[in-house]
Amino acid sequence: MKIIKAEVLGMCFGVRDALAIIDDVQHPENVTIHGELVHNEKVLDDLHERGFQMVGETQRHALPITQAVLITAHGVSDKERVRLRQAGKELIDTTCPLVTRAHQAAQKLQTEGRHVLVIGKRGHVEVQGIIEDLESFDVIQSIDEVRAYAHDKLGVMCQTTTPVGHAQQIRDEIAAKNPRADIAFLDTICHPTKDHQKALDRLMNEVEAMVVVGGANSNNTRQLVLRCQAQGLPAYHVRGPEDLRAEWFDGIEIVGLTAGTSTLDETIDSVECALQEISMSTVAD
Repeated sequence: MKIIKAEVLGMCFGVRDALAIIDDVQHPENVTIHGELVHNEKVLDDLHERGFQMVGETQRHALPITQAVLITAHGVSDKERVRLRQAGKELIDTTCPLVTRAHQAAQKLQTEGRHVLVIGKRGHVEVQGIIEDLESFDVIQSIDEVRAYAHDKLGVMCQTTTPVGHAQQIRDEIAAKNPRADIAFLDTICHPTKDHQKALDRLMNEVEAMVVVGGANSNNTRQLVLRCQAQGLPAYHVRGPEDLRAEWFDGIEIVGLTAGTSTLDETIDSVECALQEISMSTVAD
């Protein structure tokens, strides 16, 4: 079995920068990570072992007990920053710059007096951070949710990990159902996401199955899997080599390997090694 890796895969610069910042923290036990630093179980386990205090993304309403609070790569709303600072907390900010750009885009659309339509996953921590600072908005997950809105001016932007084609379909539907509205669109899909998706598209034509490595809660990893499935290509979402099953590759001669933007290089390497072992055992049989 031949294994082909995507030309672009794995950790983006935003995640690498966040990990670099957290590596410099001298006293982890005095820092609370405000949610999941990244959606990667291996990273979260390592942070726990280092002694960081951590709260789940759905438990962030309670104030952290430590004075230092680390804002994750997914960011938080300005309202949440104010709440933490007013409580005397010192913020360590690892927000991805491209997430910050998405926040700024939403604010720009709101300043223009527009009802903001956020294309993204409802309840996702990045989306939640964006909408907490908005007064008039809707979150749109699928084309079926688009409707005629009772607003003359609409502003459309995206969660940074939204698939480009998915965003375009929803944009077109918004325009079709709101023909008289003044609609502005700001492209906030991050370049690493686009690059990962383009590399996957090229690879899909060369393989018979795809292994996608990433955290169970990673939206961008999930989108890569869905992208394969939409083309009828078998795709398997694994967190690491322990999730692989040899029977998935019965009769498969060429398998592709890609990974989400919060996946460690070492995890990708270990999955590739495990695939090679499966390949060799198949040949031996």
